[in-house]
Amino acid sequence: MIREPAPAKINLALHVRRRRADGYHELETLFAFLRHGDEIRLQPGPASFTIDGPFAAGLDPSADNLVTSAASIFAQRFAIEQDYAITLTKNLPIASGIGGGSADAAATLRALARLHDIPLEDATLFACADTLGSDVPACLYGRNALGTGRGEQLEPLDGLTDIPVLLVNPNVALSTATVFQRWDGIDRGAIPDGAMLDRARAGRNDLEPPARFLAPAIGAVLDRLEAGDPLLARMSGSGATCFALYDSVDARSAAAAQIRAAQPDWWCLESTLA
Repeated sequence: MIREPAPAKINLALHVRRRRADGYHELETLFAFLRHGDEIRLQPGPASFTIDGPFAAGLDPSADNLVTSAASIFAQRFAIEQDYAITLTKNLPIASGIGGGSADAAATLRALARLHDIPLEDATLFACADTLGSDVPACLYGRNALGTGRGEQLEPLDGLTDIPVLLVNPNVALSTATVFQRWDGIDRGAIPDGAMLDRARAGRNDLEPPARFLAPAIGAVLDRLEAGDPLLARMSGSGATCFALYDSVDARSAAAAQIRAAQPDWWCLESTLA
């Protein structure tokens, strides 16, 4: 049995630069990863896929899924004929802008690579990730990076490890495609150079305005987070999850306690940046 974590991803900044002829968008984004997330358990055996965890009910294991797609693409690209029993523990909300599905696919690829002694740096493994989605390559490596292109062109970055972080979702699922469709098409400029936190603070999330139009509760979440005097508060990805970074665990815990007391139906996760 191989256990592989699927850490949550956050976009410290997300700049949409232009629409591309291939239907994708040209992006600049600062990826960071948490110490908490979903988990993949995998072992050779009769083919099966099961889902457990607090958000399992939102997924159908018999439907198309990035986990089973990852296993299929891995088998094709590496010419390995073997069945696997795979279990996904779904701890993260679905369609929430923190890379849940992408992280699960990436964790599946890492688990299969470990099982078959394939190094993480193998170019074929990256090609599998790139085929599965724009965020999957970043999730495959799971480290701070500047993502360009569709987000798959990665430049590793130093800084921002062990920073307390709070994730909050108002129990709203958002379609990434729908949020992108509502982007206004205006290029507001590049992510600046500098230290990673400075770059994040000087940046923005260009998907926040369309996401807030579709899910006004995002504004309430950000108001609550900013009231706790964080280092940075912002929506992640295409939403609706928002995050805040803090200079201490105590500050993060105090903010989380206030939000849980005021909005007990919201989902909150206290973690740290990896």
